[in-house]
Amino acid sequence: MSRKFSIFTAMTLGLLVLGFGCKQKEQGPGANEDSQSKRRIAVVISTLNNPWFVVLGDTAKARAEELGYAATIFDSQNDTAKESDHFDNIIAAGYAAILFNPTDADGSIANVRKAKEAGIPAFCIDREINSNDVAATQVLSDNYAGCVDLGQYFVKKMNQKGNYVELLGILGDNNTWNRSKGFHSVVDNYPDLKMVARQCAEFDRTKAMEVLESIMQANPDINAVFCGNDAMAMGAYQALAAAGKTDKVMVFGFDGAKDVIDSIRDGKIVATGMQFPKRMAQMGAEQADEYIKGKRDFPQKVPVAVELVTQENIAKYTAFGRESEQ
Repeated sequence: MSRKFSIFTAMTLGLLVLGFGCKQKEQGPGANEDSQSKRRIAVVISTLNNPWFVVLGDTAKARAEELGYAATIFDSQNDTAKESDHFDNIIAAGYAAILFNPTDADGSIANVRKAKEAGIPAFCIDREINSNDVAATQVLSDNYAGCVDLGQYFVKKMNQKGNYVELLGILGDNNTWNRSKGFHSVVDNYPDLKMVARQCAEFDRTKAMEVLESIMQANPDINAVFCGNDAMAMGAYQALAAAGKTDKVMVFGFDGAKDVIDSIRDGKIVATGMQFPKRMAQMGAEQADEYIKGKRDFPQKVPVAVELVTQENIAKYTAFGRESEQ
């Protein structure tokens, strides 16, 4: 009886081991890798050569990780070709979703489309693409309305008259033009406010300093500089400081970056438009999580309000947001 029981037990264990081995063979060595890829989110940022975008990328990564995903940041260095390479690598690796800050409103469409065709949704954050049928959704600052408010404050501080310069950002970025249009929708109604020069400085601090230095050689008597972002505002201030004109020329920025918030507090920069990169990045990560879990009905664009920050209300704000949100 004991011998029969031992033989039966051995045969049963053998069948169990054989069945387990077959099951493992059916799953294949790539099964676990495929499961892991579905838990990864890519964060593709236009450039990390700007503290504002570093905050955007880091916050997106952190929120994705809080939601249970592995997240990797890719730096496109404001180069659509590098961005395309990133998308190719992300698609080949089988990421579950992409939190995307585009380099170019038109040039980035093809990258989002190829990801969609590969079954990987892209969620645009801060910058948009000129297409309404390839990204899952786009979370964007209301740049136009933000610069309407900034334009009204600009008119007030200028007493409705004077000469000014406008520094534009990257020409292929819709944010550049939405900010400029919002600003001009107000300022152009005052004929005694004259724009003596408008040039591109590519959202870059050093470039802005160089551009304004050149402009001032031909236009020494300016009263203000309107800059499409805070990096350019700091570059403009540096140019004015080198020329000994910081007490004669007002500088206005847009973003809410730390150096400009500090400069407003110190009375150096007059005002900026506060975007909320942390809020946008978190929203993007949360939408990606919802998509992965089955949701599909996202609005094509989700606007995030911009707030005017001045020397009068600076106590309410800190870098990249409100004091109350920190």
